[in-house]
Amino acid sequence: MTDANADLDVVAWVRVVDGRLLAVRSRGRDLLYLPGGKREPGESDWSALSREVREELGLELERASLRELGTVRAPAHDQPAFEHVRMACFTADGRGAMTASGEVDEFRFVGPDERGLLAPAARAALDLAADRGLLG
Repeated sequence: MTDANADLDVVAWVRVVDGRLLAVRSRGRDLLYLPGGKREPGESDWSALSREVREELGLELERASLRELGTVRAPAHDQPAFEHVRMACFTADGRGAMTASGEVDEFRFVGPDERGLLAPAARAALDLAADRGLLG
């Protein structure tokens, strides 16, 4: 049983192209999230992030380019066992052809004017990316 007051602790890939943030729609979800997810037991941020991006988008992240952008905390969306999400955000270069796979139905790039399409933690990450000058 999960403590409803505990945060859901996840990692996320922040990828910005032409001032727009990459987001994914997980199967059965109404809002967009950032690529990433939960760590497996004993898994490092890098291992979890690279695994999740490979599973969701078919891309290989380049470890040498990994940079921590910051951590956001926001209300959990569609996660009844958790009240909040704590999301460690990272940037990194990716290799390969991006394709929605695994539990992801689609990916798209969204601008600040489309923030309503994003889950709360993804909105917070969009703001973090803007604060760090990534959106242009």
